[in-house]
Amino acid sequence: MKNIELLVLDMAGTTIDEDNVVYKTLMTAVNDYGYSVSLEKVLLSCAGMEKLEAISSLLKVIGGNEEDAAAIFENFSDQLKTAYQNLEVKPINGVENFLIKMRTQDKKIVLNTGYTSEIALQLLEKLGWKENAHFDALITADDVSESRPSPEMILLAMKKFNIHEPEKVLKAGDSVIDIEEGKNAGCGVTVAVLSGAQSKAELEKSNPDYIFNTISEAERFFY
Repeated sequence: MKNIELLVLDMAGTTIDEDNVVYKTLMTAVNDYGYSVSLEKVLLSCAGMEKLEAISSLLKVIGGNEEDAAAIFENFSDQLKTAYQNLEVKPINGVENFLIKMRTQDKKIVLNTGYTSEIALQLLEKLGWKENAHFDALITADDVSESRPSPEMILLAMKKFNIHEPEKVLKAGDSVIDIEEGKNAGCGVTVAVLSGAQSKAELEKSNPDYIFNTISEAERFFY
């Protein structure tokens, strides 16, 4: 990992602990339309995806009406804004120090997410995380035309910091979609973490280079 110049890190479940409120809200929003899906099913089907696409995918899996997706997404977005207003969010254990230490080693940190910019910025504001202090850039679903596992967000991050070799990029996340995104971009290192949405058994299916409890465990590989 000493050759890594850019770390592209997922937000919820990887750097930020928001108690799976997004997926709990998504479950509620879907079930408001007469469905009956469990949180486990939502985590399995939707983790890491852009949320409108996640809802469409979930409806397909459960044999629902995919035409409901847009209305469910609007319901979900409204409920999530309310949920976040009342939510206490905190960094995943050890992550804040990890971000600061990586930046002192001249590593660039990009936070990326399947959330909209509005939701991502709301999270960062609650944490008090600032650009050029805790991270170098934020890339959200609003910034790209294709959602994960497309490598578009990682390629945009590389372009922002003039990094031409994907071997110099580490991608970390708490879902299979994150790892597939990293592999599709040709990242030199992919890291799955157990601090978020999916289990070790699920994450192993994507063959990440490492599986850590939290991303801060990667720190020892940089020295």
